[in-house]
Amino acid sequence: MYLSIDAFFSNISTGLGIVQLLFLVGGGLILFTYSRLIPFRYMGHAIAILRGKYDKHDSPGDLSHYEALSSAIAATVGMGNISGVAIAIAMGGPGAIFWMWVSAFVGMATKFFTCSLAIMYRGKDEEGNTKGGPMYVITEGLGKNWKGLSIFFALAGLIGTLPAFQANQLTQTLVDVFEVNKANEFTAKLILGISIAIIVATVIFGGIKRIGSVAGKLVPIMVVVYLLTVLTILVLKIEEVPSIFSLIFTDAFTGKSVLGGALGALIITGVKRAAFSNEAGLGTAPMMHGTAKTNEPIREGLVAMLGPAIDTLLVCTLTALAILASGIWKGFEGDGITMTLAAFNAVLPFNSGSIILTVCVLIFAFSTLFTYSFYGYSCLSYLTNAKIGKYYNYIYILVIIIASVIKLDFVINLMDSAYALMAIPTIISTLILAPKVKKAATIYFQKLKTNSF
Repeated sequence: MYLSIDAFFSNISTGLGIVQLLFLVGGGLILFTYSRLIPFRYMGHAIAILRGKYDKHDSPGDLSHYEALSSAIAATVGMGNISGVAIAIAMGGPGAIFWMWVSAFVGMATKFFTCSLAIMYRGKDEEGNTKGGPMYVITEGLGKNWKGLSIFFALAGLIGTLPAFQANQLTQTLVDVFEVNKANEFTAKLILGISIAIIVATVIFGGIKRIGSVAGKLVPIMVVVYLLTVLTILVLKIEEVPSIFSLIFTDAFTGKSVLGGALGALIITGVKRAAFSNEAGLGTAPMMHGTAKTNEPIREGLVAMLGPAIDTLLVCTLTALAILASGIWKGFEGDGITMTLAAFNAVLPFNSGSIILTVCVLIFAFSTLFTYSFYGYSCLSYLTNAKIGKYYNYIYILVIIIASVIKLDFVINLMDSAYALMAIPTIISTLILAPKVKKAATIYFQKLKTNSF
C-alpha cells in the first residue's frame, strides 16, 4: 500500500513519541528524585553566577556563564514558545500545557546533570577549541567502547538541529501578517526564505563568539518585549485567568486529544512540545554550556537549570494563557503561528497584535536560527573534523530556504523524530554518570558553605 512521505514521518514521529516520553520524563524523574532537590535550593546562587560574580577570564572556554545561557536560551526561547504552544493546544487541548509544566520541572533537573557533565567531560577539536556535548560526555566519561552511542547522537543531531521549524514559521508569520494572496504565497515564501538565509549567514559564519555576543544582546530584549505584550493581554482578560488555570488542570486528565482522545496521547503531546521548547534531555544545550569559561562543572549546571524555568514555566505559560484567554482556540481551523497571531489580534486593539507579534517573532526566530547552527556544526565536527564541520553552515543556509516553502506537518514530524533519537544517548549517558555529578555537587556546595572558593 502506498504511503506518502508525510504519513511515513507522521507514523515514525508517533512511535518515537513514546520513546521520547520514556526517556525525557522517565529519565528526568529519576534525575529529579536522585538530586534530592538540592540544586533547586541554590537558585539564588545560580543567579549570582549568571551575573558574573564568579567569572574568571583565564578559565578554559569561549563564553561567559551569561553568554552561554543567553545562547542556549536564544535557541530555546523561540518559535517553540510562540508557535509550539499553539500547536500543543490545537493537538491536545489546554491540558497539554500541564504536561509541558511537568516536563519542564523534571527538565530543570535533567539540565543540571547534563550541563554539569558537559563541563566535567568536555573535549577539544583538532584546532584546540574547547568542545562540549553528549558526544564528548560519552567518549570522555564512559570510554571509547561507548563511541557508537556518541556517533548515534551526532547523526541524529545533524537532523535535529536543522533550522526547518524556525524558518517555516517565520515565513508563515510574515505571509499571514501581510495577507499575501494564496496564488503568490509560494513565491513570497521563497523570497522571504532567501532573505532570511542571507541575514543568518552574516552572523553564523562569524563563529561561536559572534553568535554568543549577538544572543547576549537579543535575548533580554526579546523576552521583555514579549512578556510585556502578553501581560497586557492578560490584564485585558483578567477575569478569564482563574478559569483558564482550572481548565488546564482539569483538561490535563480528562481532555480529548485529536490524536485519539487518550490520556497517553495528551501527555505525549505536552512532552513533545516542551522538548521543542526547552530541549532538556535532548543534548543540544550541553553543547553550548560546554563552551563556558569555568573550571566548576556544578556552576554551569546551576546556570543551565534556569533555562527551562525561563523558557517553559514563564514564556510558554504566558503564551498559553494569552491564547486561551482570547477564546480563539475553540474550533480554530489552523495551528502554529496562525493561531497565536489570531489570538493576539482578537484581544489587542487596532490589530496591533500583528505588529507586535511580528517584531517578537523576528527576534525570537533569528536568535534561534543564529544559535542552532553551532549545534549542527559541533555534531558534524565531531563526526569528521573541525574543517569539514564548517561546511554545515552551508547546508544550514540551504535548509532555511527549503523549509520556508514546505508543509508544517512534515517539518514537525521530522524534527520530533530527530529529537526523540537524540534523547536516547543523552539520557543513557547522563543516568550512568549521574553519581559523578552528585559527588562533585556535594564537594562544591560544601566549599560554598565554608567560603572556600
